[in-house]
Amino acid sequence: MWLSLFPVRTGTATRPAGLYGVAFVDYAPGGTLSYRELLVARLVRDGLVPRIRITDIWVDSEASRDGGRSLWAIPKELAELHVAARPVGPATRTSCDANLNGSAIAAARFTGARVPSLRTPFSFTVSQETGDQKTGDRPGLLTGVAGTSRNLPVTSRWDFGADGPLAWLHGRNPVGSFVLGDFRLTFGG
Repeated sequence: MWLSLFPVRTGTATRPAGLYGVAFVDYAPGGTLSYRELLVARLVRDGLVPRIRITDIWVDSEASRDGGRSLWAIPKELAELHVAARPVGPATRTSCDANLNGSAIAAARFTGARVPSLRTPFSFTVSQETGDQKTGDRPGLLTGVAGTSRNLPVTSRWDFGADGPLAWLHGRNPVGSFVLGDFRLTFGG
């Protein structure tokens, strides 16, 4: 997973101000499904409890799209996604892009050191609105997520399609970027 954090200080009704994470993910063979995704999630609050709300997500697997929608109310859509990593001396450069009907959704380039890192645990709760709720920060369907990964900071450069579904991020720069390498994840388990 290659993740960047974007603060949005002036929001709208459909894109409230807040901290958004944008990530390309490559689910390698060996898990339940093998596919790639591009997701956007916003930090929300349930009282004092922080939660994650997935606002936009594209995958290249119909099974992932259908399962995410029916099991966890995640608004997955289909798109064409590519992820390619290559070593360059002591670094790794990763290129990712997502396209919808030939139009760019987003592209990103990440550069990070090839150094060992410790496996660290993580856990959080995804709070997705269900069909009977309007926009807001109220919890709908809550799903626990837990796992481990090898985390390192990386540099990143993002390009969001000026006319695409993430045009509201066009021209913004992240405040931090990370690679979550060799991650193991249990969603809803």
